[in-house]
Amino acid sequence: MNRSRPAVRRPAGQFLARGAALLTLALLTLGLNAQAGAVIEDRTLRAEDGPRLLWSRTFPASLGSLTDPLEVGATVYLGVGPVVYAFGPGGVMQGRADLPGTVTSLDASGGVVRVTTQLGSVNERFTLDSAGGLLTVQERVTFPPDPEVTGWLARAADSVPPADLERAAAQDPLNPFLALRQAQAARGDDYAALSAVRRALNVTMPFPAWVQLAARLDGAGFPSAADLALDRARRDAAARGLDPDVPISRGALGAYGNPSGYVGTLLEQNRLARAATWMTYLRDLHPRFQGGAALYTRYARILDEQGREGEAEEWRQFTRSLSSGTLYNLGPEGLDRVRGAARLAALALLLTLAAALLTLAARAWPAQWEDTRALGGRYRSWLRHPLSRARRVFVGYTSPSERLMLTLLGAALLGALGGLHWAAHAGAAQQSPALSSGTYGGGWGNAQLADLTLRPGPDSALLTGLAAQLDGENGVARELYTRALPDACARNNLGVIAQARGDEPQARDLYRAALSARPDLSAAAFNLGLNPGAASLEFQRTNRPGEPRLCYPDQRSVTRAVTGDLSVTLRAALSSPAALLTDPSVGSRVALGLLGSAVLTALLALSLLLPRTPLPPRLSRPAGFRLLALLLPGSSLIDSPWGGVLLLAWGGAAAGLAPATGLTSFPTLPELTRGGEQAALTGLLILTYVVNTLVFVAAEVRHARRLRRDAAGADGG
Repeated sequence: MNRSRPAVRRPAGQFLARGAALLTLALLTLGLNAQAGAVIEDRTLRAEDGPRLLWSRTFPASLGSLTDPLEVGATVYLGVGPVVYAFGPGGVMQGRADLPGTVTSLDASGGVVRVTTQLGSVNERFTLDSAGGLLTVQERVTFPPDPEVTGWLARAADSVPPADLERAAAQDPLNPFLALRQAQAARGDDYAALSAVRRALNVTMPFPAWVQLAARLDGAGFPSAADLALDRARRDAAARGLDPDVPISRGALGAYGNPSGYVGTLLEQNRLARAATWMTYLRDLHPRFQGGAALYTRYARILDEQGREGEAEEWRQFTRSLSSGTLYNLGPEGLDRVRGAARLAALALLLTLAAALLTLAARAWPAQWEDTRALGGRYRSWLRHPLSRARRVFVGYTSPSERLMLTLLGAALLGALGGLHWAAHAGAAQQSPALSSGTYGGGWGNAQLADLTLRPGPDSALLTGLAAQLDGENGVARELYTRALPDACARNNLGVIAQARGDEPQARDLYRAALSARPDLSAAAFNLGLNPGAASLEFQRTNRPGEPRLCYPDQRSVTRAVTGDLSVTLRAALSSPAALLTDPSVGSRVALGLLGSAVLTALLALSLLLPRTPLPPRLSRPAGFRLLALLLPGSSLIDSPWGGVLLLAWGGAAAGLAPATGLTSFPTLPELTRGGEQAALTGLLILTYVVNTLVFVAAEVRHARRLRRDAAGADGG
């Protein structure tokens, strides 16, 4: 039988005393905890335990802004510029996370450490993971082509004075550039130097830093270590989604360690063995870099001079292989040649049209003066009798065939300037950071891609879907690829998504459908195990073993996504002239020329409806007309198709020879300055003058006979 114990009454004062003691203890505990922790004072991170300093780290102003420290357990996190450091007990550096922008804040809400970065107007959020003793980022990190971000580690090491090198290297063992400086300082002690080099290689960091470290190792006389650093750069870049099928600009390559610039230095120093290693790195990871064709050609020429013709031919063959999938198969920089050809054609047509208009105006000048005297004169008649004066513009004295030829020349000039505008716009878009950073996706890259305002269609869906897939957003990528169907590249990438979720039968069906639609699609053939030969596939086998191959859009697909075809560009330019004039990628001269040629072509087309004003025979060949007819071959003969051909031949030859005068140049068409081409153009120009002179003499004879017949008829009457 259970009995309840009687309640014991305690005095009220005893309860009050005990509560006061507990409250005092809690306040003391809170006070001690408030005094302990990590704080920032004058760019110095201080870990304090009450009044006692546990450890401190000072960060120079050159390293960028600092965030407020974040304490999670025994670890202190601090954002410094574009990196986050993790410090353990005693200030021991436990890890470093390299990020694509300046770190602006750290927080530990939700039980995980999150970091916010900012680059320009782009903010990104990342989650840090310290499992396994390493500080890593859970999300994909794509580095923008910004040297302030990609060169931060080297800059941090370079800012350390020589007297503080040993202390700085001990405090930051994760910065290999400090270890390399130690190796260079220990030149007299081979063991110490090699030990420092091994420490430099025993770190984890992004590929731009590996490339920079490789160049410094190479320059310091550690070629084997440089080779190892390049291999790690290649593997890290592959893991981050960089691919040899994606072009990269000269600026982005410079921010990623500038390997092409270092190759140029090696070639100038005649260090061909080392140059071969760096050229292999470029060929494996960045074969389509801006200016690559010139470097490959230079390297092949040097190999020829060394008697290594076989290797030189291999590099030439590799350079030719890069033309596949480019615009008109002209190579990765084919748009530059298209732009140069458009400039040449526009200049030739401008000279042709100006010559024809000037010559016809000179022919109509005397007759126009006689016809407008009764109307008030050549200029006052526009005010007194505008309709009658409009019938007597110099084009009104031309024949219908001459007006038609002028209209066709104006339309051709409009098309040439439109092609120049299209090539300039497409070239500027393709060199935008979103499309020329060696990969797609990432917060910063997606923001840049959104600024391009891609044209809706399969090509744009493929491009944005690929960016989403590289970022791990397979659901978004699947939806975008579905919009791009029946594109073979999109089918292949849908197969990669299916394979990632374990649906091998559907993946193989999609690969087969892609290969059936495009038998030359190497990605689908690779995924089916057919082992096609391509440099990018060798990169896949080496650096992404066991992973399926994604299909990347070629240059033609990217061009369609960013600009559309020529008709789209012309329609947009002529429908929005204000936007055309403010487009920095076009240039004011091209914009004004395009609008001016559009107006001129419209006026010439309207002139086809203008009644013809008779031209008296005695005034049909005045002196000014005869002079221009001799100086400008074909300008007086455009009523005949052969005269138009002669005039176009003269305009083309004169435009091609223009660089020799120094008045203009065509840098992307270097063949115009060669001796053989210059001789051919000179011969064509001379031929036009010879033919024109013969035709001119025959025309003068016919004109004289006609005047005699008219005079004889008048006398007989």
